[in-house]
Amino acid sequence: MGTVKLPTENVLPQYYLEASNDKLTQKIVEAKKALGDKLLILSHHYQKDEVVKFADETGDSLQLAQIASKNKKAEYIVFCGVHFMAETADMLTEDFQKIILPDLDAGCTMADMVEYKDLEVAWEKLTDVFGEILPLTYINSTAAVKAFVGKHGGATVTSGNAEKIITWALDQGKRVLFVPDQHLGRNVSNSLGIKLEEMATWDFISNKLEYDSDLENCKVILWDGYCAVHQQFTPEHVITIRKNHPNINIIVHSECSHDVVKLSDSHGSTNNILNAVENAAPGTSWAIGTDNNLVNRIIAKYPDKNIYSLNPISCPCATMNRIELPHLAWAIDNILNSNIKNQIVVEDKIKVPALKALDKMLSLS
Repeated sequence: MGTVKLPTENVLPQYYLEASNDKLTQKIVEAKKALGDKLLILSHHYQKDEVVKFADETGDSLQLAQIASKNKKAEYIVFCGVHFMAETADMLTEDFQKIILPDLDAGCTMADMVEYKDLEVAWEKLTDVFGEILPLTYINSTAAVKAFVGKHGGATVTSGNAEKIITWALDQGKRVLFVPDQHLGRNVSNSLGIKLEEMATWDFISNKLEYDSDLENCKVILWDGYCAVHQQFTPEHVITIRKNHPNINIIVHSECSHDVVKLSDSHGSTNNILNAVENAAPGTSWAIGTDNNLVNRIIAKYPDKNIYSLNPISCPCATMNRIELPHLAWAIDNILNSNIKNQIVVEDKIKVPALKALDKMLSLS
């Protein structure tokens, strides 16, 4: 069960690989001018500066999809993010609007850690053990996984609204299965008062439940997935930067491990991080644990504050960064020439139940 993509090719012509940045920039600027309101370029916060500078809007994954859904003029929406984000945008926009992903290889390792068929296996085994379970899926998941969750009465979750959605789920009196990011599920559940020993982990490789206590005590089951970017932040990074900067405020993304979160001052979504730094007093010091493409832009934007990356040598999101200036220029050139490439289309049989999960979240937020 998956997404249907229109016939396409994902091999970048040599011209775009060899053209100078100035030439590619010129092509994008001219195409944007020619297409006007017919074109909308959206960029995730973690994209490279060379892509972000052409974006009409920047934001996190759901925020961008909602921006796309509110725009009723753009016929072509170029989504500079990763595959699951483009899927969500396609589900929330009008039929006449085409969602285009400049590079189909821009996926998400976390989203890839939960496939529909693996979720079916886990669901059968877990319901045999626990009885009724309510599934929640992080927005960082495929449309097919969202569809599974929608079919079973669950909801999608963002890092920004996770507390509200998990609270709703627990109030239903059922155990919660949270996929695919174990860290977000653990950190938010713990902040809501769920003890670590009340959370189990589902190992999707071995298809086994990992839990050492009485099953009756288990309230949340966490899928054993994670974000490769946020895995790079460790307790040692927190300890070191506090030693070097005793008065620093440490804020990390909720996708970081619990060991990192509990040593930090606060955790939250990308927008939580942005708002915290924006509203901070001049002269204050901050260490940020998230993708360094974003952190470096924050440092440049707020020279009146002392801002550091919690791990300055951490690698940015490799799949997100597959979308570069050549891919963006190629995608927009194809639009200009009425030769659409890399359109993302979600089949109705997936879209309908997936929208149930999305709508449930939006109704609760």
